[in-house]
Amino acid sequence: MREFSVPETNPVTAEENLTDMVWANADRFGDVVSIQRRVDGTWVDLTARDFAAQVMAVTKGLIAAGVQTGDRVCLMSKTRYEWTLLDFAIWSAGGVSVPIYETSSAEQVEWIVSDSGAVAVIVETAAHRGTLDGALGNLGAVRHVWQLDPPAGSARDTPAGAILELISLGAEITDEQVHERRHTVSADATATIVYTSGTTGRPKGCELTHRNLLSELHAAVVAFPELMQPGNSLLVFLPLAHVLARALALTGIYARVTLGHTADVKNLVADLGTFRPTFVVAVPRVFEKVYNTAKQTAHGTGKGRIFDAAEATAVAYSESVDSGGPGLGLKLRHAVFDRLVYTRLRAALGGRCVAAVSGGAPLGERMAHFFRGVGVPVLEGYGLTETSAAVCVNTQEAFRVGTVGRPVSGASVRIAEDGEIMLGGPVVFASYWNNETASKEALEDGWFHSGDLGSLDADGFLRITGRKKEIIVTAGGKNVSPAVLEDRLRAHPLISQCMVVGDKQPFIGALITIDEEFFPSWKTQHGKSAGATVGELASDADLLAEVQGAIDEANNAVSKAESIRKFRILPVDFTEEGGEMTPSLKLRRSVVAQRYEADIAAIYRR
Repeated sequence: MREFSVPETNPVTAEENLTDMVWANADRFGDVVSIQRRVDGTWVDLTARDFAAQVMAVTKGLIAAGVQTGDRVCLMSKTRYEWTLLDFAIWSAGGVSVPIYETSSAEQVEWIVSDSGAVAVIVETAAHRGTLDGALGNLGAVRHVWQLDPPAGSARDTPAGAILELISLGAEITDEQVHERRHTVSADATATIVYTSGTTGRPKGCELTHRNLLSELHAAVVAFPELMQPGNSLLVFLPLAHVLARALALTGIYARVTLGHTADVKNLVADLGTFRPTFVVAVPRVFEKVYNTAKQTAHGTGKGRIFDAAEATAVAYSESVDSGGPGLGLKLRHAVFDRLVYTRLRAALGGRCVAAVSGGAPLGERMAHFFRGVGVPVLEGYGLTETSAAVCVNTQEAFRVGTVGRPVSGASVRIAEDGEIMLGGPVVFASYWNNETASKEALEDGWFHSGDLGSLDADGFLRITGRKKEIIVTAGGKNVSPAVLEDRLRAHPLISQCMVVGDKQPFIGALITIDEEFFPSWKTQHGKSAGATVGELASDADLLAEVQGAIDEANNAVSKAESIRKFRILPVDFTEEGGEMTPSLKLRRSVVAQRYEADIAAIYRR
């Protein structure tokens, strides 16, 4: 058993809560720009004083509506400014915010609202309201439903309908009443109940306290002193129902980093170009898309050889940093490609981005080396909803490709005898809501059973090797972790998703889906009909050869017994809408296995 701990540098006191930062910023740094809101296509400044005034006004409305200390309020919306505003208002009213992914089904919404016992629900759109209305007959505790969308015909990005309604409700509530209410909340009170995305079974509600989240914010400031500086900026585009995006957004407010919100991922490059963030936070799929799009564009315009050489140089340059530094020849090649290629890649992130933070899934070593070589190191971290987001993270000062970094301030990591990662510290949650059995199974003597497998380097860097529940045991008794192969395969521009199979089978196989954005370019390069679908080309010799090449490269990372022997190309991609992916882009293996049972069987048909 190996263990590594980091002392806590800024412990949370018993009387602190998350609302304190709003009024501390307003009192001491009132003219500093806390948030930029996009109004009619323009980013408009909102100072710390303005933000505190809006939090105060909305809090008054919640108190007037009858929200009491400890009451749960659900929030179902895309990423937008009002989410952050409502989070602080709910906490200032003494309430507990319960996020719901805006893509959730009616069944999921009903479960979260009913299990949490919410007294109010705030939805974004009329469609969300319709989803909720279908379940309200079974949700007797809900007293209020507010909708964020402004009335039909209003200008884009005008103040949301629910916000105006709450402000008008609170006209008779005084500032003193708000401060009296928010001061009743201690550090160990529940701040939010975040329901896991549910790769297996029903989502469980993780109770995160004000202490949990404040400890995470304190740790983030310690880990990223250069990024978490007043005057820097962060554009949040991941769903704020995801604990990683939410924690970083809260850290932005705490550290006086200018915060921006956007949910329009299709126009993300344009938003990055106008907002020009100092750093971004994303899941690995976003970085894979940036890379794949750049590669596709280069190959589609006849500059594929230049891009491929630039890519190889970036990877080699990054690798050399860990082994004595680049030689003169590599430095010269890197400088040339910096002018030709890398500056354009950095421009796609807004031109000012000096680093990125990634979590939620492994990035892959080659992708990590590529972005570091380009000049935008992706600081990969590791955490779960149960750890208030990151419990380990790479930093600009302590970065090791292939790992998820060292424990954050106050956190401890232990590797159990069976290889499971055990986690401790003030960021670890106390219990699952209304689920004592699950809480006892997950928590043991202050240590959280993560369900993930890993190893610790002697100096504390953590490596993730797989998940206990995802280990495949072949008919020959070989234990195979699918993550290593899947991560490498997803890095190929033609491959969107994959699922390694082979439990109780004689060898390892894989289901492969094709990236719809890269596919048209591939068809053009290989002389295929522009109208041909993936399903029509699933047996095409060129397509099979391309995927086989990616599999051969991925197999280099594992033993022969663990390598993929056969694969099937599926006609459609895995999606959240189809139920194969969670909102945080994790694979629902049981759903895929059931839906593509015939394809899996075909892999093993003699």
